[in-house]
Amino acid sequence: MSIPLKHFKKGSAKPELPEDGLLRLYCMHFCPFSQRVRLMLDAKQIPHHRIYIDLIDKPEWYREYSPLGKVPALQLTHVAGQPTLVESLIIAAYLNEQYPQRPLYPIDPLQKALDKILIERFVPVVSAVYPVLTCNKNAPPDALENFESALDVFEQELTKRGTPYFGGQKIGIVDYMIWPWLERIPSLKYTTEQHYELNGQRYEQLLKWCQLLAQDPVVKLSALDAQLHAKFQQSKRLGKPQYDVGFED
Repeated sequence: MSIPLKHFKKGSAKPELPEDGLLRLYCMHFCPFSQRVRLMLDAKQIPHHRIYIDLIDKPEWYREYSPLGKVPALQLTHVAGQPTLVESLIIAAYLNEQYPQRPLYPIDPLQKALDKILIERFVPVVSAVYPVLTCNKNAPPDALENFESALDVFEQELTKRGTPYFGGQKIGIVDYMIWPWLERIPSLKYTTEQHYELNGQRYEQLLKWCQLLAQDPVVKLSALDAQLHAKFQQSKRLGKPQYDVGFED
């Protein structure tokens, strides 16, 4: 549930939330790191409140929950002192252990470690594509080339595993942790001069994987279409991020 459907800005009063013990997710609607946590919460069907934060003009009270002003942040209202967790992977690991329904990490310790390493190997993918994805005018000319080189690791790994998902026959932690960025790649067709799209031969397995993930009921709960992502990113390029775009639709 969301209270309300808008991003809180500087000067906004702190939202009045019921003391019902539900988790409180502080996030931004278009943030892929926030989407990681949403996927975990939705996969495990954990009731929660969502509070949206304007990342350019943050409300003063938000520092109480995230000292560095980052999203996502998850407030544990059912725990004494109501502590808040930050960093998407830390939150994901906590949710997987605290809420055992539908475990997303492998049970086998070795495979669990290998999957964690694979998620870490996605960092270069994000770093390379981020300037292009966010319509940064100063994006390096070789950004997409570097992105593809880093993404090759995941095409090769999926081919090696020989399964529909990185998690095997079912979606697992790697799938949900990398999906938010793959969801956004089609927006580059609308925001780049070359109308960029992933090469169908080079990324045959990943594109099949994308089609499967897009049909997942959990993914559908937080997914936004490519044109909406593009609209938001283009507003950032103009220096006026429209965080609430889509909420009025």
